[in-house]
Amino acid sequence: MKRIVVTGGSGKAGRAVVRELIEHEYSVVNVDLVPPPDTLCHFLKADLNDMGQAIDALRRAAGTVERRRPFELADAVVHLAGIPAPGLAPDVTTFQNNLMTTYNVFSAATMLGLKRVVWASSETLFGLPFTREMPVFAPLTEEHPMLPENSYAFAKGLAEEMARQMHRWNPDTSFMGLRISNIIDPLEYAMFADWQKDPNIRKWNLWSYVDSRDVAQACRLALEATHVGADHCIIAAADTVMRRPSRELMAECFPRVPITRAVGEFESLQSTDEAQRLFWYVPRHSWRANC
Repeated sequence: MKRIVVTGGSGKAGRAVVRELIEHEYSVVNVDLVPPPDTLCHFLKADLNDMGQAIDALRRAAGTVERRRPFELADAVVHLAGIPAPGLAPDVTTFQNNLMTTYNVFSAATMLGLKRVVWASSETLFGLPFTREMPVFAPLTEEHPMLPENSYAFAKGLAEEMARQMHRWNPDTSFMGLRISNIIDPLEYAMFADWQKDPNIRKWNLWSYVDSRDVAQACRLALEATHVGADHCIIAAADTVMRRPSRELMAECFPRVPITRAVGEFESLQSTDEAQRLFWYVPRHSWRANC
């Protein structure tokens, strides 16, 4: 699969994914409402709330770059488009936009016969920000119950079920949902210093994060995987955002939450073992190497 559409390719994760795919010699089209700050590949402005535009976007995977071939169907899509976090728009707007755009992209992919859909689910499904609900156990794994606390997370949970059902309808299209942690660009690592004063500042996601370059790596590996089905997995860094040991953080902020296995000194409390099993994801980047 070499012709890839990246929806939301102008965003933080999208730009990293586009760059990663181009570096690995993929033909890429960025589909977004907003042009990217840097032109790395062809940009197609499209509103994915419209089914017709979603279908058209997946049919233009190479033709807009090579004008002699005006249409060429994508092999796969990386779907990152949407309102990227809760609280950025009214709840109903977030829910409607994120669920409708995802439905349209998934439907277009199965209708056109794309082999794979890699898409952004979210860590928020675990019950973030852990105010009303506490973690059931740590480290978090895919077996943790879904406890959506806002419309953003609720839409992600419904999208995971949508992927399972659409794969059932069309087994030729596989889906891989990435429950991505808080995405951090390398230039943002400087702000980690302010978080060290109080562990409560970042307890809302168990002090987790992921480098945007590792998100890009995960998307590429998921595209290249031989796995067939409709699955989801956690994508996080290997460590936490804190200089204090992970067990110490849990003892202070979540003393009643059971820790189910041995945890390394600064090990992430969101496990990426399933992503490693499914497509060999191993996080490469850590803020500790930069600060």
